[in-house]
Amino acid sequence: MEDKTRTNVIINIARTLVLTILSFITFPWVCRYLGANSLGAYTWANTFVLYFLVLAKVGIPNLAIRECVKVKDNKELLSNRVQTFFLIQLITTLLSFGFMTTLVFSVPNFTESKEIIFLLSINFLSGAFSFEWVFIALEKQFYMSVRTIVVLALSTILIISFVTTPGDIFIYSLLTASVTLLTSIANIVYLRKFISLKKTMPYSIKPYIKPLLVLCSISLIISFYNQTDTFILGFIDESKAEVASYSVGIKGIDVIIGVITALSTVFIPRAAICYAQEDKKYFNRINRYSINICLFIVLPAIATMACLAKPVTGLISGNTNFDPKLGYINAPVVLIILSSMMLTYSISDIIYGQILLPTKKEKYYLFALLGGTILNIVFSIVFGKFVFKENPSIGVAIGTVLTDAMILIFLVAVTWKWSWKAIFNFNSLKILLVTVVIFLITFFLKDPMYNFLMSKNFGSEKSMLIELVSIVAIDAIIYISALIILKEELISSFVRRKKQNA
Repeated sequence: MEDKTRTNVIINIARTLVLTILSFITFPWVCRYLGANSLGAYTWANTFVLYFLVLAKVGIPNLAIRECVKVKDNKELLSNRVQTFFLIQLITTLLSFGFMTTLVFSVPNFTESKEIIFLLSINFLSGAFSFEWVFIALEKQFYMSVRTIVVLALSTILIISFVTTPGDIFIYSLLTASVTLLTSIANIVYLRKFISLKKTMPYSIKPYIKPLLVLCSISLIISFYNQTDTFILGFIDESKAEVASYSVGIKGIDVIIGVITALSTVFIPRAAICYAQEDKKYFNRINRYSINICLFIVLPAIATMACLAKPVTGLISGNTNFDPKLGYINAPVVLIILSSMMLTYSISDIIYGQILLPTKKEKYYLFALLGGTILNIVFSIVFGKFVFKENPSIGVAIGTVLTDAMILIFLVAVTWKWSWKAIFNFNSLKILLVTVVIFLITFFLKDPMYNFLMSKNFGSEKSMLIELVSIVAIDAIIYISALIILKEELISSFVRRKKQNA
């Protein structure tokens, strides 16, 4: 079991690295050619559509994973449950789309963006046929990785080929939405290898109504919570330029959070199986292992991104000289403020997926996000509209960070029995101490290196790129070397395994 888990982790990390590279090719291209206003308009419309995407899912994927894991070795029962959850999601998707359409033609602010909104709605219409939760339950990590890389690589090529002016916002919307469509087509073709789509048993929906109501509420609150900052910022700033600054600032953070979320697809079914079988020892081990990986990735990412906020956001946006006419001016400050979310959001997500869901205590996550959403709305309005009224993206970022920290504190408190040993241990302290060293090295090295490169007439963009790559490489060497010396658990486990295979 441990070997398979480790293999799946490696596959997910490899996939995420490739997707990160593709993301940092596509997003800077879009920033340059769409411009701040068009990118802001797209981001705001996408935020609106995401609310209805979550409403369409009503928490089905998480419940479906948990239920399908239980019967994954029985093809007939697995087929029945897959068909049941598909029918539920098909109904909720159509209802969600109808609700969205009504709002779009009823509210002027949404009517103005209806073309982009309907293009992006392809995401959740085709998402009903994706069956992604089946492959997570069956732990088909290799297939999901290869498929995702191929689809996103194709999307990247098309975006670079066809998005060349601000007026191409509709083409960009269509291409981003087509990712889900292509994923769904591939999944449907591959799905028949594992299940039958022919009805052989009656569908039993009643047992799932109560947990779905809870998970539906959680999903809606997650959506409101995750999108509240961008959505409110779009109302505060009618030009949507501040939304673009915010989206550039949060881009790197989203990548790291995406890494941890992707890894959770490995651990969620494992945690569910272990708890159901009352294997509490391995349940604790897998949670500690998951959080160990999270801290190993997130802590140095916070240190380097916070110190290198200017080159990161400058290269993403294409505005390396931070010319006010080109926009994205507040992106570096937004990145620095939001960097802590890589830790708070990621650990909160792990606690939800690997502790609260298996122990059937997901209601605590509902309470946390409900309170967090209210706080986020209040903080975003207060800081964004009044305290930092000239720079609302900075105010909204501060409000979001404060809220996220409060949510994590609450979740750790209610899961203390399971979470405290996984988070607070000597191994975590080793990672933290080395991260402090990395932060100090980066902080004192970045300015002299950039000034030296500029003195050699490399230009701002090339200087930033060389500075970023060089410092990250230096940090990585020092980070890994120090953890090997300190015998950090994650590094040591891979070193031991390599020696055994030699």
